[in-house]
Amino acid sequence: MTDDRGAGGARPSIWTRPERSARGPAPEHSRAEIASAGVTLADARGLAVVTMRSVAAAIGTAPASLYRYVATRDELVELMADQVYGEVAHDQPGPGGPVAGLLRLAHQGRAMYLRHPWLLDVPATGTLPGPNAVAFVEHALVALAEADLTGPARLETIGLFSGAVRLFAQHEIDQRRAGQDTAQWQGSLAGYLGQIAADGRHPHLAAALADPALGPAAGPSDPQEPLFDRAIARILTGLLPPGPPPRAPGR
Repeated sequence: MTDDRGAGGARPSIWTRPERSARGPAPEHSRAEIASAGVTLADARGLAVVTMRSVAAAIGTAPASLYRYVATRDELVELMADQVYGEVAHDQPGPGGPVAGLLRLAHQGRAMYLRHPWLLDVPATGTLPGPNAVAFVEHALVALAEADLTGPARLETIGLFSGAVRLFAQHEIDQRRAGQDTAQWQGSLAGYLGQIAADGRHPHLAAALADPALGPAAGPSDPQEPLFDRAIARILTGLLPPGPPPRAPGR
């Protein structure tokens, strides 16, 4: 008797197994249907309520039948996460070079996390990427096409960039869950740090707070240049090599 386990007894990833077996009856459900049911449950009540039993009930089948499609709850969550990654639009690159292209992608990623906060509870590593996650990487590589980077450096840049977007989304979602208004919290923080800096024991903090660039219209809540845009652009500028110098006229 044989099974589909690989070396060391590890089961192959769901992404390396065909959705439909060549033998047996035709499946009554699909991975997309199962993933959609899980996403709906997680969006409404959090990832903890997503179980094989709850998803089976949502699609109208017995829990045991669900194992025909996914081997474990972890695989079910993988399907859900990848379906959500499919919400990112892969439009043609726009103007502005790599930084602008990745910033546009960052906005989509942030919006995706805000729509599906439970996605932050899914480990970012440890599993193989699904087709929509791979499509995201491909799109990011398109945005990096003009960057003078090696292949490994491009992939590292995407990993660091994706981590930064995830971190910003986590911070924003944590504030929402705590019932905090971002602008009010930033104002409270600035006032608190100003009081501490006034005692003279933190001269570098005082100098930073006194910088004219941190004026009322240039603070983190400035609608003309949101903190998310500023920070992601700075991160990307640091990760990417300088662009080529402008060519002389007539060349």
